[in-house]
Amino acid sequence: MAQHVPRQLALGVSLDDNARFANFYTSASNRQLVNSLESLLRNESDDFVYLWGAESAGRTHLLQALCHASTLNESTIYLPLKDKAQYSPEILQGIDSLALICLDDLECILGEREWEQELFSAFNAIKENKACLVIAASSAPHQLQIELPDLKSRLHSGLTYQVHRLNDEDKLAALQLRAGNRGLDMPEAVASYILQRSDRSLASLMQILDELDYRSLEEKRRLTLPLVKDVMGW
Repeated sequence: MAQHVPRQLALGVSLDDNARFANFYTSASNRQLVNSLESLLRNESDDFVYLWGAESAGRTHLLQALCHASTLNESTIYLPLKDKAQYSPEILQGIDSLALICLDDLECILGEREWEQELFSAFNAIKENKACLVIAASSAPHQLQIELPDLKSRLHSGLTYQVHRLNDEDKLAALQLRAGNRGLDMPEAVASYILQRSDRSLASLMQILDELDYRSLEEKRRLTLPLVKDVMGW
């Protein structure tokens, strides 16, 4: 059976194919959040969820995972507001016709009256049409610098979750999870070696994994310390 493909903007916004729930290591501190998002897909929770946390915590991954996991296909959209220079606030007009709307980087449009007004109008229309809205930002709702009071009120109206960063133990598990999902066996000693010699950000760890995956396939070698040392230059 063919996979459902989430609706994409004609502007070129696309989803990372690896941004799936299966690739997201769910730590104990993020378990309730992930459960809530999965409930949202089953229409078992509130229709508005607000996520906040550091950029490297996984906000974008979770929003895109929602789009991938949804069976709504053409009624699903992911919109990164950090790319607002590529389009105008009017892009939010009519977005309520979709069933699942995921807006990322909310902080990038705050303080801009036209954007705030369009988001407020879209929020009301989405609510009226009983669509699902998930918004992600770098700060909790009460910390946002919002000019439009009514918008601020709306952003406090749903479930709010912080996306917590992984600790080192969780990063080890996440690295091994992502390797396993690629069909690679990564011993704990190898994962620990990588973590100790990288900058420990998930983005850096995944870049190293990409290179290891490529080299392992090209050279037909298992993920051993000698291969890791070659890739990392140690």
